[in-house]
This record gives sequence, C-alpha cells and structure tokens, in this order.
Amino acid sequence: MSFFLFGQKWRVGIGLALALQWGAQALDASGQSAAAQGKSVLVELFTSEGCSDCPPADALLEALDKTQPFAGMHAIVLSEHVTYWDRLGWRDPFSLEEMTERQQAYATHFGLQDVYTPQMVVGGTTQFVGSDRLALEGAMRAAAAKGNEELAIENAHWESGAVAFSVQGSVSSSARLMAALAADATHSEVARGENAGRTLQHVAVVRAMKSFGGDAMDGRELKLGAKNLPDGPVRLVVFVVDARTGYVAGAAERTLAR
Repeated sequence: MSFFLFGQKWRVGIGLALALQWGAQALDASGQSAAAQGKSVLVELFTSEGCSDCPPADALLEALDKTQPFAGMHAIVLSEHVTYWDRLGWRDPFSLEEMTERQQAYATHFGLQDVYTPQMVVGGTTQFVGSDRLALEGAMRAAAAKGNEELAIENAHWESGAVAFSVQGSVSSSARLMAALAADATHSEVARGENAGRTLQHVAVVRAMKSFGGDAMDGRELKLGAKNLPDGPVRLVVFVVDARTGYVAGAAERTLAR
C-alpha cells in the first residue's frame, strides 16, 4: 500500500499471493462457478501503473471479475487510474484527472487524511487496501445484504463516437445516475518507475465517467463518449448513488463491440 500523506510516501508491503488465492475457491459446492446472478455490487479500484503495490490489487480485481466467486452476488468492477503517480517516473497511459478527483471525494467522504493506492471501494460505502481479499469478501457480503435497486440498460449502441443508451429502473428521489465507459481489458509494457520491465494487465479501465443527475431515468436516450479508447470491447456501466449516503443502490453493465 502506498500512501501520500503530508508530502511523504509511506509503504506497507502486501503479498501478491493474496490476490491469487481464488482459483479452486472460486467454485461453489456444486462444482460450478458462482452464477453471475443476484444482487449487483459495484467494486471500484483506484490504482496506478506507477505504484509497485498495485499489481496484486489489479490481479484481485481481475480474478473477481472473471470468477464471480460469491453466490447470490454479481461484482461489477471498474479500474480507475489516478494521476498523482505520473510525476514519479512513469506516466500511466490510462490515468485520468477525473478519477483522481473521484478518489479525493471518497477520501473526504470516509474521513481519510489523504488518498492512497491501491484502494478498493465497494458499494460506495466501504474502503480498504485494494489487495486485501478478506476485506473484499466482507465488503461484498455487507453490500449485498443491503437493499438493491434493479437497473437495466436498454438500446445501447454506438452513435457518432459515443454510446447512446437508456436506463430502466425504479430509484429513490435522492439518487443520481452515473455512467462509465471502460475498456474491457488493457495492458502496458512499463518502461520506467517502480514497475519498470513489467507487463501489467488491467480489466474494465475507465475512460470516461459522467453524472446524469437524479432525473435521467425517464426512458430518454442518454449519451456518453470517451477519448482514446483502445481497440476491443468496451463496457458500459451504469449505477445509482444515494446522494445523502454515497451508497451505490444498484448497478448494471453491458459490453459493446467496437
């Protein structure tokens, strides 16, 4: 874990093995992978290619996405690359200032002194070191135990370089609709910095995120575009956030070919 606190950098080592323990544990009692059904839970990872403690968290997020190991829950994942590591030897090609600002807003929400990587946020209400598998499991179960609004993405299609779509669902008057476009999978050959010489893999890398406010779910068409999308499939993720508590009350995703 790498902290930026009062201008200094503090490190706590997290073992890679923690991120790779699912494997056989990703099967339920019937021997089948846990069905990607049930309550959808949004899992956000704040990460950076300049941070040597982040690859285990990236691997954990990828394992969660691929294996969906928790019965009755479906993890919808987003990898959100921040910018404050870019000045320390390697500019992360997927970093966005919007993701740095989003993490800073979470830091205020959680009463943290500063931001750090890797950080996971589950359901908008629980945060922890992003490579901590046990903390992830507990946060997933806690989020799934809360109320969950059902959302559905409809009529998603490419239109003039943006994704046009509509969202159906019933949510409270205090909620706001968010949407993100994420590259389904990416990788980098890191030449400098703490991860120099490594090939880093990422999943669901956010390239654009937008708030559509609290009155967007009326069936009308919405649009979201992103710059510098890599080739390959793109995920459209929509989620509803309670404006008072930050709780992500519902989420949905759709993968689109390009």
